[in-house]
Amino acid sequence: MVSGSAVAPPSGPIARINGSHHKAALNLYLFVVIAHWAEHLVQAYQIWVLGMPRPQARGVLGQFFPWLVTSEWLHYGYALVMLVGLFLLRPGFVGRARTWWTVALVIQFWHHIEHLLLLIQAQAGVTFFGAAQPTSVVQLVLARVELHLFYNSVVFIPMVIAMYLHLRPNRDELAATTCSCVARGSSREPAPSAA
Repeated sequence: MVSGSAVAPPSGPIARINGSHHKAALNLYLFVVIAHWAEHLVQAYQIWVLGMPRPQARGVLGQFFPWLVTSEWLHYGYALVMLVGLFLLRPGFVGRARTWWTVALVIQFWHHIEHLLLLIQAQAGVTFFGAAQPTSVVQLVLARVELHLFYNSVVFIPMVIAMYLHLRPNRDELAATTCSCVARGSSREPAPSAA
């Protein structure tokens, strides 16, 4: 008979990416996020600096594979991967960092819905809201390029804050941390002084 009330730590792939492999998983995730940013920033550059018409300003991959943009698969894929990454990596965050990561997750969920609406329209060959081309909800009041730059910003900012706080936990957060991102003894709070 086993005595005591010790609970075995979680195991499996999700536990590993939020434990011993959290730093590597975050770095891989950040690579995807930066690639998504590159697409939108290059598209903005093509429009506002090079003077390209919006339909021809397709970002990086869209220049080589235009169907990725016209089919909506490129940005829907990025939105989905970002949503899944935010969800899967969330257990590795604690305290203030988890709060900010959750803010990014909630906003990205809506951003994903907007891209899903665009994907459905492009795949079905129909448009919603009486628009001439695939249109998302907020796109009814804000132009598409500007809207998605906004969405990426409002997801990225809380995500960066979360990562910053994750790497600089206070004493309570450090005690609750289960990942290997921060070495023990790295708390940003000063040690209590001896009297």
